[in-house]
Amino acid sequence: MATVKFLLQSKSDNAPIYLRLSVSRGLVFKRKTGLFINPKDWSYDKSLPKQTTNTNKNLSTDLQALSNEVVKRLNDANSKGISINGNWLQDAIDLHFKRITENKHSDLLTDAIQDIIDSAEVRINAKKELGLSKSRINAYKSLKSKIIEYQGKKIIKVREVNVKFANDFLMHLLKTKGYQKSTALKLIADLKTVCYDADINGIEVNKEVSKIKSAKTPNKNIIYLSYSELELIEKTKLVSEALQNARKWLLLGCNIGQRVSDLLMINESNFVTINGLDVIELTQQKTGKKVTIPLLDKTKEILETGLPYKISSQKFNKYIKEICKLAEIKDMVKGKKLEVLEKGKGNKLKRKIEGVYPKYELVGSHVCRRSFATNLYGTLPTALIMRITAHSTEKMLLNYIGKESSDYAQQIADFYTLQAQKGKKESNLKVVKNVSN
Repeated sequence: MATVKFLLQSKSDNAPIYLRLSVSRGLVFKRKTGLFINPKDWSYDKSLPKQTTNTNKNLSTDLQALSNEVVKRLNDANSKGISINGNWLQDAIDLHFKRITENKHSDLLTDAIQDIIDSAEVRINAKKELGLSKSRINAYKSLKSKIIEYQGKKIIKVREVNVKFANDFLMHLLKTKGYQKSTALKLIADLKTVCYDADINGIEVNKEVSKIKSAKTPNKNIIYLSYSELELIEKTKLVSEALQNARKWLLLGCNIGQRVSDLLMINESNFVTINGLDVIELTQQKTGKKVTIPLLDKTKEILETGLPYKISSQKFNKYIKEICKLAEIKDMVKGKKLEVLEKGKGNKLKRKIEGVYPKYELVGSHVCRRSFATNLYGTLPTALIMRITAHSTEKMLLNYIGKESSDYAQQIADFYTLQAQKGKKESNLKVVKNVSN
């Protein structure tokens, strides 16, 4: 007959309690229960805590309940012909304390995050396709590392994630770690996603999760290059071939409105003719959306001497700052600049610091898509801009270029004013009869 016994193997003040399961002669397994006790409070004769305090009595009750549960699961496993081993015993212990679910999902917050990372290839992404993007996987890896740092020696369980925990964690990200609001709120949004996923896997989740706030912060201090600034860049004398090449990428990007990840991948195969119209056709890496961009005269002029050669996004970011500096795009503007707060090996601690800087210092690869959308806003119908930038909604586009709903109303008013002016001009035209010699 199977027997269960508890024992200590350490004399430390916080000794782990082990469970030993004897199934038959020669078939004995031992695993940690995850519970601890001071050896002074342990009865070695009874293999249970001394009944001297309420804490010890409660611990004894927990161990008796665990013993009963293990025996019950053992009998069930034997009836089904399930093999008993050390792993089975550990699962039985963890299932009793709800540390894992029946399908072996852990109730630890970091394990729940890791579960998403490990199963990324078979998860449905935002494109309704199989597999999370590299950026999403990295986002969950970042969240896990921050939770590990935040929890310290206290291991956080999924069910402990409530409104207070989220607010405390958010404050830690903002005040202690110095993250921007947008970054911190995105981490909170990912934290909620982890909890919802854990709930699907049968892990106990706090009922307050849905009440945790994770709103997006509106874009402020949008950095873009105006038509006049692009003209300055185009006319600036550049001696370096690398800068000349990067300028061509920059001008092309501001004319076709694509992310740098898609822009720098363009090659001859992207140029096609559809119904007599020359276009650039590509599928965006981030969204999976197919985009068709008319090849206008300005774009053809930029590419008159051929496509620029390939460069990395890092070099592109570096070069366009130099180009804008040489073009004297140096108005002092408010924005965020990445700075090293703590130097050392790898200069790892970097944060975006808000301040007033020369504009060329704030220019980055994002400037291409933003310049395209901002410069054409109010000139080209918003729906057409969205077709090229691949924004899903007008709200997303307006937030991206830092516009409010009032700006959109102004766009409509300007459109009607323009139409009225056209109508007035047409009414003043005189009809002239054709005169033959």
